[in-house]
Amino acid sequence: MAESPTTPSSDQPTANLSNGAQVPLLGFGTWQLREKECYDAVRSALDVGYRHLDTATGYENEEQVGRAIRDSGLDRSEVFITTKLPPENAGKEAETLAASLRNLGVDYVDLWLIHWPPTGEAGVETWREFLALQGESKTRAIGVSNYSTEQVDELIDATGVAPAVNQIRWAPALFDKARADHLKDRGVALEGYSPFRASDLDDEALTTIADTHNASVPQVILRWHLEHEYIAIPKSAKPERIKANFDVFGFSLTPDEVATIDALSTI
Repeated sequence: MAESPTTPSSDQPTANLSNGAQVPLLGFGTWQLREKECYDAVRSALDVGYRHLDTATGYENEEQVGRAIRDSGLDRSEVFITTKLPPENAGKEAETLAASLRNLGVDYVDLWLIHWPPTGEAGVETWREFLALQGESKTRAIGVSNYSTEQVDELIDATGVAPAVNQIRWAPALFDKARADHLKDRGVALEGYSPFRASDLDDEALTTIADTHNASVPQVILRWHLEHEYIAIPKSAKPERIKANFDVFGFSLTPDEVATIDALSTI
C-alpha cells in the first residue's frame, strides 16, 4: 500500500464546479449500503478524512448518512453532500428534495442530480425545476447522472444552463476521451462511479504500475482518476478498504503511466 498520512480536507484536490463550488475529487459512495452498515461505513469514511459523500433517494440511506455526519462532530460546511432524484419522481422535484433534506437533517445539499434520464428522455422540464430549486438555495449545484452526450446538450440548448456534473460509470476500461472532452468543453465535471467493478484488477499493466508505487491496483485506478481531475466515488463497507481507497495522496502517476492506463480502454 502507498504510505501517506491521512490528508486533511483542506489539502485534498478539488474540482471547481460551474457554480463556483469546490468538490473533493475523491468521494465516498453509499450505493447498496443500508441501516447500520451504512452508518458505520460513513463514520469510518469521515474519520479517515473523506469530505465528499454520495447518496440518493433511491438508496434509502439518506437518514443514516445524515446521522453519521452529525455524529462525526464535523461542521455541515466541511462535508460536500450529493443526493439524487429518482427518474420516476419527475414532476415531484420539490417534494423529493424536501424529503431528502429532512432525511439528511440539513438545510441544503451541495449537489443534486437527476439520477437517470426520466423515461429515457433528457427531462427538460425536470431540469427547469432543478434550476428553480437551486434558485431557492436548497441545493448549491445541480447536475445529472447516466446522461448521454446528446442528452446533456439537449438540456443546455433548452435552458442555456449546463449541468455542473454528469455522474457516469467510469474506469480505465471505460475511458472515452471524446466523451470526457465533450463534458469539459461545456464546463461539466465528469464524476465516475463503480471505478473497480468495470476494471480487471489482475491486468498486468495495472499490477506493474501498482508494484512500482508500492500501491494496490484499486489505489492506482483512483490515482488515475485524480491525475485526470475526474471525480471518483469508490464504495466499501470494510474499514480497511475505506482507508486504503483514501490513501492515494502519497504518490503520483507519471504521464507515461497515465497513458498506459488510458490505453486499457475498450471503448
